[in-house]
Amino acid sequence: MHEYSIVSALIEQCEDLAKQHQANAIRRVEVKIGILSGVEPALLSQAFETFKLDGICANATFNMHIQPLLLMCNQCGIESEQTARTVICPHCQSNDTRIMDGEDMMLMQLEMDTE
Repeated sequence: MHEYSIVSALIEQCEDLAKQHQANAIRRVEVKIGILSGVEPALLSQAFETFKLDGICANATFNMHIQPLLLMCNQCGIESEQTARTVICPHCQSNDTRIMDGEDMMLMQLEMDTE
């Protein structure tokens, strides 16, 4: 399950950012997960709850924002948002599309305690 290694790297990134800002705790971690990122949100949440226990994120809440697939059709020129894992243009049914968003996982925001 690669979600464990993703969470390990995420918590390490949180610790580094906390040190940079002289924070002693992290209250909230927000991430964006694209539906084509290959990350399973339920497993990621479970992994975060498991790995956060011994560190600066021990009392942090974990919020995930699922990013739909944003496609640009090279045939009809229409940009569309897909909640399904398909790269077919819903307007003209072409598969000549370009993915604009929805493939990444990103740390979007941290809320830290500095006292």
